[in-house]
Amino acid sequence: MRLNSTGDLAAEVRGRRKDLGLTQAELAARAGVSRAWVNEVEAGKPTLELGLVLRLLDHLGLQLELVKSASSDDVPESGIDLDSLLDEYRNR
Repeated sequence: MRLNSTGDLAAEVRGRRKDLGLTQAELAARAGVSRAWVNEVEAGKPTLELGLVLRLLDHLGLQLELVKSASSDDVPESGIDLDSLLDEYRNR
């Protein structure tokens, strides 16, 4: 699924949580975050800590995949090394 906004992420997280039969509190406990934070994700909060989002997605059996868009040729080669960032998250 292509996510173009925090609203898209919110809908996907909420739908998957409900498909799994979990309450926000149950998901929060599994992911090690607060129920209020899960609520913020599901409300489409525009600023979220990426590491916590990745942890939440992991507990929902979802993963974030980055794909190169047609306009990505404008991004300089010296951009952020997402592989290193994700490795750092996984090694916590």
